[in-house]
Amino acid sequence: MRVFLQTAARLAAACLAILAVSGGVTSRAGAEELAKDLFGSKRLPAALPAKSYGFYSKGCFAGGVAIAADGPTWQAMRLSRNRRWGHPTLIALIERLSREAVADGWPGLLVGDISQPRGGPMLTGHASHQIGLDADIWFNPMPDARLSAAERETVSAVSMIRKNGLLVDEKVWTPAHARLLKRAARYPQVERILVHPGIKKKLCDTVTGDRGWLNKVRPFWGHDYHFHIRIGCQPGSTGCKSQASTGTGTGCDKSLAWWFTEEPWRPNKNPDAPKARDLMKLSSLPKACSGVLAAPAPQSEAAVTYRGKAPPAAVASAPRPPQDAASVGIQANAYLPSADVVIPLPEARPE
Repeated sequence: MRVFLQTAARLAAACLAILAVSGGVTSRAGAEELAKDLFGSKRLPAALPAKSYGFYSKGCFAGGVAIAADGPTWQAMRLSRNRRWGHPTLIALIERLSREAVADGWPGLLVGDISQPRGGPMLTGHASHQIGLDADIWFNPMPDARLSAAERETVSAVSMIRKNGLLVDEKVWTPAHARLLKRAARYPQVERILVHPGIKKKLCDTVTGDRGWLNKVRPFWGHDYHFHIRIGCQPGSTGCKSQASTGTGTGCDKSLAWWFTEEPWRPNKNPDAPKARDLMKLSSLPKACSGVLAAPAPQSEAAVTYRGKAPPAAVASAPRPPQDAASVGIQANAYLPSADVVIPLPEARPE
């Protein structure tokens, strides 16, 4: 009997140990930190070659650069968010758009959210903007005076849509807005420009002559205060997932008419459901994103800040390619040149 009891005691102790270990694993797994917290805490990019991993709404990127808070033809907004970062090709393209838009008569760009330093899901806001290839440009023209840091946090973007309506507000919309969108859409690097359906309809109703660029301008929920530029996966980013082609045509057809029916605007059946970014763990992202998080940061923000046609100060001596800065990536840390890669419109409605 004594032997039996001793054996039983040992078995019970072993079982308790197993349960304790299992409980510990479960506890650790359940406590896995949210990806948005991990990526949102990084203040500088990963000092690695410029590559995007995953999808626009589920991924990360390395080798990012920041657009300067102030440039001759742009001002960055909402600086406290630290979302001025993107793939070098995208950042250079924004600078080019600002410069050439001014030549078209636009006063300059107010640049909204691009990406966090290493991408990933954001602490608040966007579902996309995770791989350094998306940028928001406000419809407000840049003011004559430089905005203070406080003003950049509080100045509101202006909606182009009538209050409680779906059509453009003629009091604020101008032909210059259409020229700005046309300029952006005609860059080969730009794959998609997302706007409110009312803006798309306005363009369909008024643009004459060359209408081919309208194919890139696509209606989407929101986007009445800003337009969303998206470029395609860049060379070297083998882990970047593109989308299927959107085909041909201007988009001024039945697909646009759908936006002016009841269906797109029906209330969310489950408005309290958690958003994807509030559930996404690091294990849900591409494996490479762990390395992006762990990678060292560059020497300083200034070393990887894009201020115009010249590359960042840290690589000012690097050889320049024959193309202009808008058609190639900055040659820092083996950043790779861009290419004209076509990807389509995201199809899911926002959370």
